[in-house]
Formats: sequence, C-alpha cells, structure tokens
Amino acid sequence: MKALKVGIASYEDMKARTMAIAKGELRPKPTDPKVWFTSPESFARLLSNRNRALLAQISDTHPESLHELAAATGRTPGNLSRTLKTMERYGLVRLHRGERGRVRPEVQYREIQLEMRLS
Repeated sequence: MKALKVGIASYEDMKARTMAIAKGELRPKPTDPKVWFTSPESFARLLSNRNRALLAQISDTHPESLHELAAATGRTPGNLSRTLKTMERYGLVRLHRGERGRVRPEVQYREIQLEMRLS
C-alpha cells in the first residue's frame, strides 16, 4: 500500500494554489500533498488515536459492513457512519456501497505523511 501525503495550508493559500493550477500558472508535482487541511488541529481531530485505531481495525480485519465494524469496535453505527464519511471526504477510506444499503469500508493507505510549513 502506498502512503497518502497531506498538507496544512490556510484556506486563502489553498484557494490561491487551486486558482494558479486552474490558470496553468502552477503545475503540481507528483510529490505534492494530495489532501489539504486548514489547520494542524483539524488534522489531529480527524486522525485522533481513536480514529487511527479504527483505520487499523478496518485494514486488519476487512469488515464486510458497518454493522460488523460497529460490533467489533463498540461504536454505534450512526457515529461510525459519520466518522467514515468524513474520512472518505479526505481520501482516508473508501466506502463501497452495496445491496440493501450495505456499506463496506476499505482503508486505501497504510501510511500518512504530513507536510507543513512553519511560516
């Protein structure tokens, strides 16, 4: 499994970067972060110890449904669903939707690399 590279940048910086890419003024490098957070705090909230343990559980056990994962982790299905949808928006998990509303989570990365400027 490959690593997901994430970055921290202000909303204004992300918007300026996106506009520069759209105008052809900036060409993203393959080594640039693929996912951006607006603050270290938002990154830390999403990847709390509890959520990292959840990602490891999914990666190790390959649950067939959210209900199976909820039973294994002790989390309620509703809370788990909200958390996983947020993680999906950031590309940390993929949610495969199946028949009768069944959702199977999959972790796409085994490593997350953070890139952050100090200034």
